[in-house]
Amino acid sequence: MKKIVIFASGSGTNAENIIKHFKSTSIGTVVSVFTNNPKAYVIERAKNFQVPTEIFSREELNSDKILQKLIAIQPDLIVLAGFLLKFPENIIAQYPDKIINVHPALLPKYGGKGMYGMNVHKAIVENKEKETGISIHYVNENYDEGNIIFQKKVTVLITDTPEVVAEKIHELEQKYFPSIVEEVLKLKS
Repeated sequence: MKKIVIFASGSGTNAENIIKHFKSTSIGTVVSVFTNNPKAYVIERAKNFQVPTEIFSREELNSDKILQKLIAIQPDLIVLAGFLLKFPENIIAQYPDKIINVHPALLPKYGGKGMYGMNVHKAIVENKEKETGISIHYVNENYDEGNIIFQKKVTVLITDTPEVVAEKIHELEQKYFPSIVEEVLKLKS
């Protein structure tokens, strides 16, 4: 069975959705959730499914400490699900094309440092975009610049607020992210 490690910084709805998805498959399982936020609700979500969590600081992430923990786990895939820190190059180098992220916009638009969550949705509404969506991509050393695996679009209405756009994006993430994670895992076989 393939091993998945999830990195998350917040509520953890995508992490929980992925954990649930892999409870009903035989291809893989989430073996650990890593978070940089000791108050993140993702910790409770992981506990509810008996998935171990690892809480770390930014300094620990950027040292070899987290890399060594990952090497001990030997994950087949690392999934960033609402992880807000820049992923360190030492981990990217150790796991080339084995780290994926979901971004709440159609990359390359609205990517880069500071472009996450409501920041993205506000920019989309302010710029009167007619569509937005999600991008699932490999992680490289630059924010949101790794090769795109999957994109799904949704219409943005002139009356949509950033909160409405956020809900549309959340629905896409919940519907597609777990199955794309599974497809990527199958490619790694």
